[in-house]
Amino acid sequence: MPKDARHWGRSRKGARSAVGVALALGATLLTGCGSDEGAAPTLTWYINPDAGGQAELAKQCSDASNGAYTIETSLLPNDAASQREQLARRLAAGDKSMDIMSLDPPNVPEYAEPGYLAPVPDDVAERTTEGVLEGALAGAKWKDEVVAVPFWANTQILWYRKSVAEAAGLDMSKPVTWDQIIEAAKSQDKYIGVQGARAESMTVWVNALVASAGGTIVENPDASADEIQLGLDSDAGKQAAEVVSTIGKEGLGGPGLPTQTENTSMVQFQGDQGSFMVNYPFVWPATNASVEEGALPESLIDDIGWTLFPAMNEGEDTAPPLGGINLGVGSSSQHPDLAYEAIECIVSPENQAQYFETNGNPPSNEAAYETPGIEETFPMAPTIRDSLELAVPRPQTPYYNEISTGIQQTWTPPSDVNPDTTPATSQEFITEVLRGEKLL
Repeated sequence: MPKDARHWGRSRKGARSAVGVALALGATLLTGCGSDEGAAPTLTWYINPDAGGQAELAKQCSDASNGAYTIETSLLPNDAASQREQLARRLAAGDKSMDIMSLDPPNVPEYAEPGYLAPVPDDVAERTTEGVLEGALAGAKWKDEVVAVPFWANTQILWYRKSVAEAAGLDMSKPVTWDQIIEAAKSQDKYIGVQGARAESMTVWVNALVASAGGTIVENPDASADEIQLGLDSDAGKQAAEVVSTIGKEGLGGPGLPTQTENTSMVQFQGDQGSFMVNYPFVWPATNASVEEGALPESLIDDIGWTLFPAMNEGEDTAPPLGGINLGVGSSSQHPDLAYEAIECIVSPENQAQYFETNGNPPSNEAAYETPGIEETFPMAPTIRDSLELAVPRPQTPYYNEISTGIQQTWTPPSDVNPDTTPATSQEFITEVLRGEKLL
């Protein structure tokens, strides 16, 4: 395994060789090609769980290929960490069924650096990135090259209760800052919806705060583990810690903040104590569904507004979180050309718009937002599009897992975060982990 891939061996269970991995997977590995001689190849698409949208696109694109290929989907585990682990093991084992993979943007460099992704042909890269929003495109690159194809792109926006903002005298027609929403929530004795659990969501929050303050968690992302320079112990890191600490220590995140996830913060926001919340677009269809079921009052929908993720400093741009899915092709795939042909079909603006309307996952391509009917289903679509233009990926580095886990361990619970010490402690701990001096 290349030197830059050695971080995969730094797990609690120790390193596992590619041969060992292949034996462990055994018969579960798929061949990725048709069983009948002369038959059109079957491409395997490893998908993250959704509401059936990827399987539908697989069928549509198979039909549109006029017999050139058939796409079969294989479902990955529910949580991002398990998805990453399964894909990493299969790629390291040279699994030939890795024709198409739905990849979380932070994990793209980890797969690209050791050469586990088939190169994106220049003409494919040109066609599939035309019109892609800036933040989404950044999450598909490694070392300034497109190494995966942007499919859908997620981002957090600021949801707010119009009645609370009005009572607090906060003008939501203009960009707002974290200080402003903190003061508004305090004045109305309400809770702010954030994700304070020891999970990936904490890294998402910290990264967005640091980036919005003009900083960066990793200053030289393509450096080796021994040479990576972190930017947590900085003015931007201290500003980020001030926000997390204030919300935690003053109880503004609600009593469940230490275990609060995207779903639980949404439920809190929907209740009587809700005021402001940073969260993903799924909030809208989920809230509407609860209203239709009678679980929430009809008046709630009219009381919900949305705007860009809060800025750290007045008059400065915000840097919202970037999520979503990119599509990659394994370097051991037996059909890379057909796989990229299929990917071009999957990520067409028309299919991205369809996926948005049916599954609630926003397009990465700006053209998809012009599709008639999009704003009827998602009236906040223009805000989502603007957010994706400003969005900043989480650290793009092959050592993302170590960095993310280190942040989760040192920035939780929020009430224990100290602006004077947490950024430095966190930076020192992660640096020692990367150098092999400490274990996660």
